[in-house]
Amino acid sequence: MADVDAVVVGAGPNGLTAAVTLARAGLAVHVYEAEATAGGGARTAELTLPGFRHDVCSAVHPLGAGSPVLSALPLEAHGLRWVHPALPLAHPFADGSAATLARSVEETAASLGPDAAAYRRLVAPFLGRWDALAGDVLRAPLASWPGHPLLLARFGVRAGAPAALLARLFRGRHARGLFAGLAAHAIAPLRTPATGGVALLFALAAHEVGWPFPRGGSQALSDALVAYLESLGGRVVTGRRVRSLEELPAARAYVLDVMPEQLAAIAGDRLPRRYAERLRRYRHGPAVFKVDYALSGPVPWTSEACRRAGTVHLGPSMEEIGGALRSAYGGGVPRVPFLITSQPTLFDPSRAPDGRHVLWAYGHVPNGWTGDLSAAIERQIERFAPGFGELVLARGAAGPERIAEHDANNVGGDIAGGACDGLRLLFRPTVARVPYATPNPAIYLCSSATPPGPGVHGMGGYHAARYALRRVFGAGAG
Repeated sequence: MADVDAVVVGAGPNGLTAAVTLARAGLAVHVYEAEATAGGGARTAELTLPGFRHDVCSAVHPLGAGSPVLSALPLEAHGLRWVHPALPLAHPFADGSAATLARSVEETAASLGPDAAAYRRLVAPFLGRWDALAGDVLRAPLASWPGHPLLLARFGVRAGAPAALLARLFRGRHARGLFAGLAAHAIAPLRTPATGGVALLFALAAHEVGWPFPRGGSQALSDALVAYLESLGGRVVTGRRVRSLEELPAARAYVLDVMPEQLAAIAGDRLPRRYAERLRRYRHGPAVFKVDYALSGPVPWTSEACRRAGTVHLGPSMEEIGGALRSAYGGGVPRVPFLITSQPTLFDPSRAPDGRHVLWAYGHVPNGWTGDLSAAIERQIERFAPGFGELVLARGAAGPERIAEHDANNVGGDIAGGACDGLRLLFRPTVARVPYATPNPAIYLCSSATPPGPGVHGMGGYHAARYALRRVFGAGAG
């Protein structure tokens, strides 16, 4: 006899979304989280000085605001407030100019000089169709027939290409640099298939839903999910690291927001040996090295556009960005790192004392790397914001080991839930029609090691829970 209908292991965005999906179907759901605070990669803490609230991992959430499942939940009723920067993204160059990714396609195109028309042509077929496109893209490719096959096919023709190939649509450095920076969110070499699709999806998200962040930090999104789950009768237990399913209440279904090798260890002999061995061989990708800054004032960007942007990418050319990614994938350390930075206090002053600011920045390094990238990160920031160092009140550096300590899913500092080269972004953890299901009909995987992969969107959790509902409880359609 089951003590509870379903148990979820891991209270990251996917685990919490899975729990909410199951609870909305009327099931009794318990969630067990190893850390003291729910959220996984969507947490916020004082990592430098008192009163300065930094995002522990994820910071900006275009796929969260545009998630088909998260956008349909009443999270605003539980405290979530999205903050939309004046400009979603700026990509500066040494001469003070910048490519900008704005809510307006025309404003974006205007920053791309000779490539304005090419950019308009690239995004035009998908404008106004985000809901249809996101539902078909943010899922397992083989799981079911898409809801909008012609739209998805048109997207796929572009999206399946490597970013380095798709960028040949552009002639100028502004468009090529912007596109490379968007593709780099996949943390894969720019010649990897589907990295062009990552860039295109992030660009469309900016135009359709923006690149917002939760007021107060990413923790606010996780807290809203927890509050909504509890309102449905669900229970979240924190500070409880699960090493075996035997430690948990008996349940009809187990949904795990963990990495594949962790699933194999936790499930033990409940999974066939051959399948478990495949999970243990799961491959992880490069790591990130992150620095959080407490600042006495706003970042003194040379480019005016950067002073209006929530996110700033630092790497002026496709060649420089591509080289940094290749180095990290090849086991080397980029001499000049490509940086993704976020400056939320320009738009949400609640996250720092009056007049003070926080900056979130990371670059790519090999998995498990033990060195210190702090100086190189700061040199790259100074390159586009001279005098930045004079504003620094405190620094909080986190290399791969620390990144993994914050969240066990970040194995070796890999925040993407596994390697994204080849077709590993699309088919993970194994090539299967329903990658969320295991050979044991009671056990499901829902982490970023399942499609659609990394990002705070909850879709892996949603899909895993829907399959569990259908296969275990005979409810709804998977």
